[in-house]
Amino acid sequence: MKALVLAGGRGTRLRPLTHTSAKQLVPVANKPVLYYGLEAIRDAGITSVGIIIGDTGADIREAVGDGSQFGLDVTYIPQEAPLGLAHCVLIAQEFLGQEPFVMYLGDNFLVGGISGLVDAFRVGGYDAQILLTKVDEPQFFGVAELGPQNEIIALQEKPAHPRSDLAIVGVYSFSPAIHEAVRAIKPSARGELEITEAIQWLIENGYSVHSHMVTGYWKDTGRLKDILECNRIVLELIEPDVRGTVDGLSEITGRVILEPGAVVENSILRGPIVVGADTKVTSSYIGPFTSIGSNCLLQNSEIEYSIVLDGSSVHGVSRLAHSLIGRNVEVSCAAGVPNTHQLMVGDHSQIQVRA
Repeated sequence: MKALVLAGGRGTRLRPLTHTSAKQLVPVANKPVLYYGLEAIRDAGITSVGIIIGDTGADIREAVGDGSQFGLDVTYIPQEAPLGLAHCVLIAQEFLGQEPFVMYLGDNFLVGGISGLVDAFRVGGYDAQILLTKVDEPQFFGVAELGPQNEIIALQEKPAHPRSDLAIVGVYSFSPAIHEAVRAIKPSARGELEITEAIQWLIENGYSVHSHMVTGYWKDTGRLKDILECNRIVLELIEPDVRGTVDGLSEITGRVILEPGAVVENSILRGPIVVGADTKVTSSYIGPFTSIGSNCLLQNSEIEYSIVLDGSSVHGVSRLAHSLIGRNVEVSCAAGVPNTHQLMVGDHSQIQVRA
């Protein structure tokens, strides 16, 4: 069995961060989201992986390499434009051959792995198996309608009036029958080959399409609040590991990971948090559910429930929360009068200031 990982999306909902980096490489607890998916694939016993890449392909290649760091053999498959999930299957047919495969959206975050899905697919002998989860607002998702044996009898794409509350999670298992389906469908109104239409084609042509319910935690990491929530979930599971340097004036409570080379001086750290290698924290407070990347500087500041990426500095800021700070960013307190906010902000940014 093979795996097809989709890592070619543009990540418009996470701009401006994704103007310069792939959305699949945004870190959760200082590890890219994509890595969690690749590890789940490996843990399910799959080693041959094709990765669909687009405009950010160079970043994905640099981060993943040949896959050996995960115990995988990776093949890269360029996609000329984001033409739909079914189009990804279409262009990957040479790599996939006639083997069954798992298709995994690289920006999905799934606690608990996919071993259960893969095992059920192998035992059941289905032509397609779709991972589902209950959601509060199904109108914003692809939705599945089930029959009495948990078979999928119909799919709806972001319906105004959903027939169920079962959303389609971005993990699928397919037999080679899917190749006939993706060749049979036409582009949708938005110009894409939709995987929901390909699966509906399988249903209408008598193929067996089954459901599998998420047993752990799932989140599409396309929005800021989702990234922060995933960060919280992972940090809930960490064990303390202090390998950096902490002076006698500092206080560390709870589950804290301090990576090698990190320095904490005259500061308070309340876990769960992770502080990256060679980061310096001076006269500051880091509150729960915060991930600080490597080579950062936090000085005379307070931060909690946030993510700070590598190489950034926060200096003299009284309180930051619910924030995602990109790489090599400087956040500082303005000096002097009048009492104003001074900003240099790129396109598609979101800024909230207290008046």
